[in-house]
Amino acid sequence: MSQREGSLEDPQADDSVSLLPHLEAKIRQTHSLARLLTKYAEQLLQEYVQHQGDPFGLPGFSPPRLPVAGLSAPAPGHAGLPLPERLRLDAAALAALPPLLDVVRRHQAELNPRVPRLLRRLEDAARQARALGAAVETVLAALGAAARGPWHEPSAATAAAAAAASAAGVFPAKVLGLRVCGLYSEWVSRTEGDLSQLVPEGPA
Repeated sequence: MSQREGSLEDPQADDSVSLLPHLEAKIRQTHSLARLLTKYAEQLLQEYVQHQGDPFGLPGFSPPRLPVAGLSAPAPGHAGLPLPERLRLDAAALAALPPLLDVVRRHQAELNPRVPRLLRRLEDAARQARALGAAVETVLAALGAAARGPWHEPSAATAAAAAAASAAGVFPAKVLGLRVCGLYSEWVSRTEGDLSQLVPEGPA
């Protein structure tokens, strides 16, 4: 039953047999990463709010929901879409997040230079979003449903638009950062939920 024995009888069959365990392992690995990053994203959001001062974090504070260039929240009908389409949207959002998180980190470096842990978390989040996005694209490709479009191309325009919003003033910049951290949390959580549909034992 070993792969060595299988290859002696039918080399072609050996390739197809080994593909499924590899794909299953990749899906599990990507789902585990998304689950871990969901937890990290929640911690990042909490820490971001903690360091913005009043009125952030006060009970009843409802910041304006500023639009974020190049990225929106998951649509209400996201869960009703076919799974490959959901994963494509996840990959696109994860690709858009790193330049936005980089803008937030640079602005926080000016506003809160004495909170290196927050700056590290923002830097880590950008790197982790890239890693999870690439992993989702790999899963899509393995499923024969590769992501459509140049997901990594809009980064410069997205970052420029976010930087322009930051330049509008301290409060708008803080609100933008809050929005970006919130979107990061939403999309990583959404990605975890979508990947759970592919985990062999079903949704977690």
